Amino acid sequence: MASVKVAVRVRPMNRREKDLNAKFIISMEKNKTTITNLKIPEGATGDTGRERTKTFTYDFSYFSADSKSPSFVCQEMVFKNLGMDVLKSAFEGYNACVFAYGQTGSGKSYTMMGNAGDAGLIPRICEGLFSKISEKTKRNEASFRTEVSYLEIYNERVRDLLRRKSSKTNNLRIREHPKEGPYVEDLSKHLVQNYTDVEELMDAGNINRTTAATGMNDVSSRSHAIFTINFTQAKFDSEMPCETVSKIHLVDLAGSERADATGATGVRLKEGGNINKSLVTLGNVISALADLSQDATNPLSKKKQVFVPYRDSVLTWLLKDSLGGNSKTIMIATISPADVNYGETLSTLRYANRAKNIINKPTINEDPNVKLIRELRAEIARLKALLAQGNQIALLDSPTALSMEEKLQQNEARVQELTKEWTNKWNETQDILKEQTLALRKEGIGVVLDSELPHLIGIDDDLLSTGIILYHLKEGQTYVGREDAITEQDIVLHGLDLESEHCVFENLNGTVNLIPLNGAQCSVNGIQITEPTHLNQGAVILLGRTNMFRFNHPKEAAKLREKRKSGLLSSFSLSMTDLSKSCDNLSAVMLYNPGFFPVKGPICLRLEFERQQREELEKLESKRKQIEEMEEKQKSDKAELVRMQQEVESQRKETEIVQLQIRKQEESLKRRSVHIESRLKDLLAEKEKFEEERLREQQEIELQKKKQQEEIFDRVKEELQRLQELNHNEKVEKMQIFRELEKLKKEKDEQYLKLESEKKRLEEQEREQVMLVAHLEEQLREKQVMIELLKRGDVQRVEEERRDLEEIRESLLKVKEARSEGDENHEELEKAQHEFVEFKRKQLEQC
Repeated sequence: MASVKVAVRVRPMNRREKDLNAKFIISMEKNKTTITNLKIPEGATGDTGRERTKTFTYDFSYFSADSKSPSFVCQEMVFKNLGMDVLKSAFEGYNACVFAYGQTGSGKSYTMMGNAGDAGLIPRICEGLFSKISEKTKRNEASFRTEVSYLEIYNERVRDLLRRKSSKTNNLRIREHPKEGPYVEDLSKHLVQNYTDVEELMDAGNINRTTAATGMNDVSSRSHAIFTINFTQAKFDSEMPCETVSKIHLVDLAGSERADATGATGVRLKEGGNINKSLVTLGNVISALADLSQDATNPLSKKKQVFVPYRDSVLTWLLKDSLGGNSKTIMIATISPADVNYGETLSTLRYANRAKNIINKPTINEDPNVKLIRELRAEIARLKALLAQGNQIALLDSPTALSMEEKLQQNEARVQELTKEWTNKWNETQDILKEQTLALRKEGIGVVLDSELPHLIGIDDDLLSTGIILYHLKEGQTYVGREDAITEQDIVLHGLDLESEHCVFENLNGTVNLIPLNGAQCSVNGIQITEPTHLNQGAVILLGRTNMFRFNHPKEAAKLREKRKSGLLSSFSLSMTDLSKSCDNLSAVMLYNPGFFPVKGPICLRLEFERQQREELEKLESKRKQIEEMEEKQKSDKAELVRMQQEVESQRKETEIVQLQIRKQEESLKRRSVHIESRLKDLLAEKEKFEEERLREQQEIELQKKKQQEEIFDRVKEELQRLQELNHNEKVEKMQIFRELEKLKKEKDEQYLKLESEKKRLEEQEREQVMLVAHLEEQLREKQVMIELLKRGDVQRVEEERRDLEEIRESLLKVKEARSEGDENHEELEKAQHEFVEFKRKQLEQC
């Protein structure tokens, strides 16, 4: 088991973010990434969901926002950390997957594909793959085969990027193999020999990929792209042949986006909706897989049913093995450093933090027999180690030791048998693959066997035969006969009426002849031959009574196909007609000549043979009809050709008539051009006269303008003099006004000083009145104390005195208030003072 490896990469600020005066909110330290929410003030406390900074830990944190920073991470460093792991997994036989996720314009395509001056992860992985293949091939460590395919998922439809656009490639169907997992039906796979081939295919696919400009990115990817490398290596491991098949998925996801930020409408809005739908499904799959992984790591927790929605999106269905399956997976999360993208960046970081909890189950993709042999060998080594540890007499005599020895012998015998069987099969396959004249290719659900040399294909009449026999006819002579021949035969056959040295196939400079030997029974297209006979493509050959073959000549067939393409069907139709007649002759001979099958054989076998021949006759009859139809079509094509020639002739005549008309029109045009030239000369003369008159008028207008300007100048001069006199008078008036202002200012200052002195005098008087009131209050308190000591008869007198004092006090307060308001009443003040004097006098008289 292996967890998904997660890396985060931050890009530099783009032009849009700089125009918005965005602030930097991302910081990285080793493998930790911190994001800051600038909307929350520094030092503020609150719930955990509203923290100012959030820190996440990943396998790698790449700071690529400033190339001058000492912690800057370039494309080469990303490849060394992540790409080398992918190559190591591929050569070990594991599946691998790398996918980039992030908002639109965050740098996914740059990280995966790069640009012309700085290649990304996908080109570097491909280049590293072929450099390692070259090194291992030079040391003869293994043989390799590499195929690539390139697809995009646009609006939930799969399209092949390495084919021309058509209805067939725009909506490929997805199937799921019970062992190999999901795959795309009819997706083209291209065999590549070096990195240059991969680069050409990659460039062609990138040209076909769907991109468009949005409000956040000028070249926004509008589809998910998956570049797949099928990597096969065959080698010897511990003197045993083995073959591993690795599948590398390199995925460039389209960016998540918000419609209000990108300004998408119409088609772009629909594209964005489909992109977000697939990415939401991817997020749901990652969450479900993370929950499953946590349940698996915690056996004490209660197990819960978790459904992983792989089929809710085409993207997740294709990446089923890469997420929680048989693959070593790497996720690269690309983020923006700007505060204007805080929400999208935080969502991406949480997305990546969830993905690192997924646990995959990668296994080496090898033949099960090879795996079984290796496991048995490991078991044998373990048992030998146990026997070596317990090499004592008592232990050897014990039943445990005996059972271990028996088990060891059984495993060794089984390993030898499996190894021998697998090695023989592998060596035979290698010999066939090394044959340069033979090529095996897949076409749809079928397999096509191609050969460059002339050859014979066996037509076996045995109902239980399931194989296909192919004999190459080498350059020179190929001998055919039985095993008991005096000389060794190139092709050994069995059957009735087959001689020890039956015949010879002579191949000289591409011409093949059949030469019977010693009157041997040989037939070509149902006609028995006794002399050397030239063989044509498709000829049916019967050697003896039971050995039937079809002759194929690849070069001759290629020439016939070229003739058919070019429309030269006469010779081809003639040869096909001859072949049909020959087949008819062959069928008649085989049906009515009892010498071509064993007379003494069982009756049921003869009846079965006759039934097969009737079926062959029906097939040949249908082919003959097809040939007749082709000849009829050829006749109709000839008639069509004659008709087209007649049409061409009529068109030629019409063309001549049109040319005559054109000549007449040209002559009329020439006459008109002469007339136009004379008219043009007259117009030029008139133009010259008009120019002279216009020049005279301009001179007169200029003279008038000069006179007007002089008059205007004189008027302006007089006006200036008048304005200067007015200006002098204004200056005199201004001087007088300034003097008056100075005088007023002095008066104002004197008045201000008087007011200040009066204000001080009033303040002093106020302080005196306040002191007087305080003194009267003190006396009042003394009187109150004395009242308690007086007799009852004195109470009335004290009350009168108190009332008098209250009246005096109220009068003084009124005077004080009037003074604060600026209205001083001297009569009230004198009255209060007089009352106070009278009050004192009465007190003295009473004493």
